[in-house]
Amino acid sequence: MNSTATKHLGSVTVIGLGPMGRAMAGALLDRGYEVTVWNRTASRADDLVARGAVLAPGPADAVAANEVVILSLTDSVAVRVVLEPAAQALHGKVLLNLTSATPEEARAGARWAAERGAVQLTGGVTSPPSGIGQSDSATLYSGPREAFDRHRPVLEALTGRVEHQGEDPGLAALSYQLGMVIFWTSMLSFWQAVALARANGLKAADILPHATETADSLAQFFAFYAERIDTGVHDGDVDRLAMGVASAEHVLHTHAEAGVDSTLPAAIVDLFRRGMEAGHAGDSFSSLVGLLAKPGGPTDPGTDGRVWEGGPTLR
Repeated sequence: MNSTATKHLGSVTVIGLGPMGRAMAGALLDRGYEVTVWNRTASRADDLVARGAVLAPGPADAVAANEVVILSLTDSVAVRVVLEPAAQALHGKVLLNLTSATPEEARAGARWAAERGAVQLTGGVTSPPSGIGQSDSATLYSGPREAFDRHRPVLEALTGRVEHQGEDPGLAALSYQLGMVIFWTSMLSFWQAVALARANGLKAADILPHATETADSLAQFFAFYAERIDTGVHDGDVDRLAMGVASAEHVLHTHAEAGVDSTLPAAIVDLFRRGMEAGHAGDSFSSLVGLLAKPGGPTDPGTDGRVWEGGPTLR
């Protein structure tokens, strides 16, 4: 419940009360902010209203209530559907758009908001709902620096660490999606390992120590290969793609022997084989970055401008 002594902190609107939105509204209430909320299913606000939040009757009322409006919705389509009826109330508002979006969707949303007199700060929260309000949680933002600086106390009430990545509203969305590339792929690899373990009579808890040790080691590999990739060094002095494809095939065959779904390991083998067919058997498997690159995009520093079909040709 807000106390009279902390009313000076200000007031904020939260639109969208899924697990993340509810956590954000709760964190703001804990800090002493006056909070207005709206959600299509109004009953999701019951516990927040009991703690002192005000439930707005509609999106336009929620937007009109405060200068800062936090958006925590499913996607950019949902944001537009919710805000279109509130367009008249958007002038002078600062939209903290914490909805997952592509970089281009974030840029389009910022333009749409600007046309209606509002400012959008795009945010990418790197924490689950349980981390909201915690000092060690972080959110990446991009958009007008002035809005970021002016409303930093609100941002830090949501996550203790905040980072402004630039004026381009798409940058924070890009950083968030980069993180999701690593997160979803890594988690699926764990599910894959669990499925293989279960086929062999083991439980997830049985393989957890080894899985954790492997995951922890990845940070060192990231740092090592990032420097080499940025300088175009894909020499096979540390590893060779030919060895990598053999290892990936062993993983695939192990799944086949166990009768476990092999969609994910088969995709990895296919990527490795394509690299081999492009002539990189003796190069590091980091050369696969070229295979994944955007066709016609910037060439790798180590290619001297040479390209291959589907991406840069790497030494």
